[in-house]
Amino acid sequence: MLMCALGNSLVTLMCHLFNVYDLVHHFQLDMVKLHRFLGMVQEDYHSHNPYHNAVHAADVTQAMYCYLKEPRLAEQLSPLDVFLGLMAAAAHDVDHPGVNQPFLIKTKHHLASLYQNTSVLESHHWRSTVGMLRESGLLSHLPADMSQDIEQQLGSLILATDISRQNEFLLTFREHLDNQDLDLQLASHRHFILQIALKCADVCNPCRVWELSRQWSERVCEEFYRQGDLERQFDLEISPLCNQQADSVPAVQIGFISYIAEPLFEEWQRFTEPSALSRTMLGHLHKNKACWSSRRCAPSSPGTRTDSPDEEPGPEAGDEEGEDTP
Repeated sequence: MLMCALGNSLVTLMCHLFNVYDLVHHFQLDMVKLHRFLGMVQEDYHSHNPYHNAVHAADVTQAMYCYLKEPRLAEQLSPLDVFLGLMAAAAHDVDHPGVNQPFLIKTKHHLASLYQNTSVLESHHWRSTVGMLRESGLLSHLPADMSQDIEQQLGSLILATDISRQNEFLLTFREHLDNQDLDLQLASHRHFILQIALKCADVCNPCRVWELSRQWSERVCEEFYRQGDLERQFDLEISPLCNQQADSVPAVQIGFISYIAEPLFEEWQRFTEPSALSRTMLGHLHKNKACWSSRRCAPSSPGTRTDSPDEEPGPEAGDEEGEDTP
């Protein structure tokens, strides 16, 4: 489906998923306003970013859809839960500048000042989303307290993608699983699992088939290297992972898989077990880690630049198992 979207992947996917879940009917959404909102979100992603662009948003949204379908979760979700999960996935990186929070802080960017150097990007993504919701009027027909609650819950979900809070969420998730005390009939517990699902969707690239995972890996490193180039240009200390001469793509990916993706998806598998999807994702992750390890050992230049990639990865590329497989 997305191969036919002609650069409109996020809008196309979201409209499709809203129809799958009958969200338009359930929330009595105006289709003109829905298209306006989704178009605004898609256009507010920066197409010149190698990684943080609208295709990444569509990729994360497709993964989120797959996680929402996990039997243990799907049976308990309300229409509002699904709406929040998909909306947060679509908008979680909107207006991303292509640099990270430390760069914004050390360059004294106005966003760093506005959000007091805390969850700067995530706060901006959330506030931008709220602004577009209000400008489009998508929720204007709902009671004020309901629309405000939706805005706040979207904020809680998007703020959970702050990578600096990874251990906080992972430890809480692991504790719930160890104690077997998750009760998905409780709205607060469902919201927490939506946060975890969004975090998984946001970092699921290593869990996709190798060819697609490799493309995303090269793109995120290219974005890092571009930041490093800017830091060098401004005579700033080059941030970790952003030095093309010292931080190779294989090394960056092995570290990311080992310290971020692997621990998170191992706990996600515990939560979803028995789940063929989780087993498949972990299988891809382990194979991809092995591929990067072999490439790291092979003699090559430290970094591989892809300033003008010919291929635009998307949720469908290399996905031999269809739309239900991240």
